[in-house]
Amino acid sequence: MTTGELLHYKNLLLAKQEELSANGNTVASISTASEGHGDLLDLAVREAHTAMHIRLKENDSKLLRAIENALTRIQLERFGICEECGLPISKARA
Repeated sequence: MTTGELLHYKNLLLAKQEELSANGNTVASISTASEGHGDLLDLAVREAHTAMHIRLKENDSKLLRAIENALTRIQLERFGICEECGLPISKARA
């Protein structure tokens, strides 16, 4: 992979990392259903909403870790190389 291609992927990864970090990537920032008032249906809807947001934040956390790993591989000049066989990964998959 050329230096220009690595720089391109690094910039994409850094932009996505910044986007995810700017969204307040903590589960603690999500309000729980017990904090609200209303009838049982309101509480159930709030609980489902809270559960969905927790799953989304967990996915964002996993994605941030994957981005950090990719940035580390770029720094170590191992980005675009299969960790199992050591062969270059096709650009369609990178």
